[in-house]
Amino acid sequence: MATRQKLMRAVRVFEFGGPEVLKLQSDIAVPIPKDHQVLIKVHACGVNPVETYIRSGTYSKKPLLPYTPGSDVAGVIEAVGDNASAFKKGDRVFTSSTISGGYAEYALAADHTVYKLPEKLDFKQGAAIGIPYFTACRALIHSARVKAGESVLVHGASGGVGLAACQIARAYGLKVLGTAGTEEGQKIVLQNGAHEVFNHREVNYIDKIKL
Repeated sequence: MATRQKLMRAVRVFEFGGPEVLKLQSDIAVPIPKDHQVLIKVHACGVNPVETYIRSGTYSKKPLLPYTPGSDVAGVIEAVGDNASAFKKGDRVFTSSTISGGYAEYALAADHTVYKLPEKLDFKQGAAIGIPYFTACRALIHSARVKAGESVLVHGASGGVGLAACQIARAYGLKVLGTAGTEEGQKIVLQNGAHEVFNHREVNYIDKIKL
């Protein structure tokens, strides 16, 4: 007798458009990990601006319809495919590159895109660190090759990537200048590593930075 495939809930998109095209379905087959893949039981999923562009159909790359959105997730390894020996069932992990989509109870990911989630981080934090922190790290460390004692200006520092850049730059010993457009945003930037913050909505904010 054939084994009945396990089903899960997942958000599906059948046509491009606004938020109303997101449809929750409860009869989606749980993916089965293949070679060098893992299956993650999703505890938290990040929502990135690019996913709204993809959903609307305005992004340069369009997925085949229907699809499940979501790239950043954190959760627990449910199953591992062949040759995915770096992980075992029960490991706490995060990824920013799901294969099957993160807006679901389970998500597939290639094992080389999955990382162990430190115990001091909860699943919500794990789902939020992937794209913002990898982007900030690549910009500062790999592209700009920053060094302690240098200064860096993070424009729009109150956003996800901006806050990550402030934290990383401060940890590397840089003088961190940030900008934000609201009083609340400016406070958050200062709380996350910036030495000084400027309101980029002010006409002369560039002059203040140069002082």
